[in-house]
Amino acid sequence: MATTTTGFEPVTEAHDHIDVYVRAFNSGDPDLLLALYADDAVSVWEGQAMTGQPRRDALAEILSAGPKMTATIRESHITADAALMIVDWTVETPQPDGTAETMSGQAVDVLRRAADGRWRHVIDHPHGAER
Repeated sequence: MATTTTGFEPVTEAHDHIDVYVRAFNSGDPDLLLALYADDAVSVWEGQAMTGQPRRDALAEILSAGPKMTATIRESHITADAALMIVDWTVETPQPDGTAETMSGQAVDVLRRAADGRWRHVIDHPHGAER
């Protein structure tokens, strides 16, 4: 599979999106991660919906701490050009004292296949399935 200018393969299968997302997250590069979002995507972090530059700024701040993510798809439903993914995730962030802060959750992710055949986030809600 050919790589893109981001260095990752185009995500042409919805089930592959989470693996590429984790690799982009773990790279620490917010631009790699944002390439996996539609331009009009909404991210709901800590109860606040974000798009555009505020989302990029929040991601850059999160990634600057050097967190590492693991994730698995718990449940998926795909129809035509839309996909709903329930994802179990864990993020470990190194702390100054050498320990790691661990966070985990169950995300609700909505993906859309664009005209170019690539799947991208349109809704990203890391704690959406925990209610």
